Amino acid sequence: MNAMAYLVIAYPKLSPTDLGVIQQYRRQHDPRYFTVVEPHFTVVFAVSDISADVFTAEVKKRAAGTKPFHFTIRVATINKDASGTFYHDFLVPDTGFSDLVKLHDKLYSGTLFGHLRLDIDYIPHIGIGNSDESLSVKQRVDQLNAQGISIDGSIDTLDIIEYVDGHVRTIAQVALA
Repeated sequence: MNAMAYLVIAYPKLSPTDLGVIQQYRRQHDPRYFTVVEPHFTVVFAVSDISADVFTAEVKKRAAGTKPFHFTIRVATINKDASGTFYHDFLVPDTGFSDLVKLHDKLYSGTLFGHLRLDIDYIPHIGIGNSDESLSVKQRVDQLNAQGISIDGSIDTLDIIEYVDGHVRTIAQVALA
């Protein structure tokens, strides 16, 4: 049986240089997801018990009136996966953090409310690495922060994606306006 789920992600608009740096890091440190999906912020996590049409209509309805916004990332953090079996390297925005949190909350305010994950903190991020070894992730994050991070970008669209058996496909795109 195919495991299918729908999610909402925001592919950030980044400079070619910043995208290259992120992808180079991911190529080396993100073996679980590098080939699955491009760098992104997850705004709505996997939902599998709603049809694509209902999910898409709800996201479009809730996203209406949301303006595009800018973000700046200046820090990397370590985060234990919700499964508890491995750790992530996250790039977390300073500027734009509240815009992403408010968008997340807005999308979960109606039909999707029953799918809101209250068992984990919502931390807007771009995942760039992962490992079963917490100390290796911590060392990488500390090294990134010591080098200094400053990544500017913007969010002007949301992608509604279908995730099936490790593959991602955009089924609709919502322009923020």
